Amino acid sequence: MFTPELLQKGLTWLLTTGLKILLIVVVVMILTRISRGLTGRLEKVFLKGREDEESLKRAKTLSGMIRQFLNSLIVIIAVMTILAALDIQIGPLLATAGVAGLAISFAAQSLIKDVINGFFIILWDQIRVGDVIEVASHSGVVESLNLKMTVLRSLDGNVHYIPNHMIDTVTNMTKEYSQFVFDIGVSYFEDVDEVIKTLKEVDEELRSDAQFAENIVSPLEILGLDRFEDSAVIVRARTTTKPSKQWEVGREFNRRLKKTFDRKGISIPFPHLTLFPGQNKQGETPPLKVKLVEDKEVMTGEVKN
Repeated sequence: MFTPELLQKGLTWLLTTGLKILLIVVVVMILTRISRGLTGRLEKVFLKGREDEESLKRAKTLSGMIRQFLNSLIVIIAVMTILAALDIQIGPLLATAGVAGLAISFAAQSLIKDVINGFFIILWDQIRVGDVIEVASHSGVVESLNLKMTVLRSLDGNVHYIPNHMIDTVTNMTKEYSQFVFDIGVSYFEDVDEVIKTLKEVDEELRSDAQFAENIVSPLEILGLDRFEDSAVIVRARTTTKPSKQWEVGREFNRRLKKTFDRKGISIPFPHLTLFPGQNKQGETPPLKVKLVEDKEVMTGEVKN
């Protein structure tokens, strides 16, 4: 039940402690906005006048890390100030937290590894927000990066949260530039030089298209006849593109190459098998029995040389 004394105490608390807490909250909001503006300016500083995609990725990653650090620092100071305004002794809490932190640190070695590994990943500029990477058996676009974990979104839309201590090898597919390797299989009966000429023609046509020209860094690199497969010879080539554009360019190149092969009559063979029964010392080949099934009628016979 409210009494005049209780009401008076409540008003006094609101006019003293309550106003202090409100002022702290307002200051926190102002500092947060200042932090956002400061990191925005720092992002421009990190760019150093460059507007290329790689510089943008690095600047956004670094500014995001600084923003997280400043916001965390602001919240910690605000909580300690509010506790002091409520006449709660901070000293014993800090001492207890120190002892508890020492005890927890033995059980939080993975967290310490996360922070250390995350620090060096960012320091050495291995990963940036927007990169396409493969790490810890997962691949995708880096959506978020901090000292604790790396967040990836894969092609199928799944989000992977990977603690930084699990990252021992990073495959960055979009750092500075990207490349797409073509393994073109053609029939053994085709002229390899004609196939290579066709590859160059398709590449020139693709680089003349305004939609793809700005994403292609250099002309197609023909690596040559790479290997002999069971049913085809493999011609290997490689194109260099802007970061993360290799798949778009590669798919369009394959589409145009297939249509050009069809127009020129260059065969992309289906797998086939050649049977050779062999010969004995006298040069004789044993009969090869063949069974053909057509319209449910069975025909058998022998093939002799």
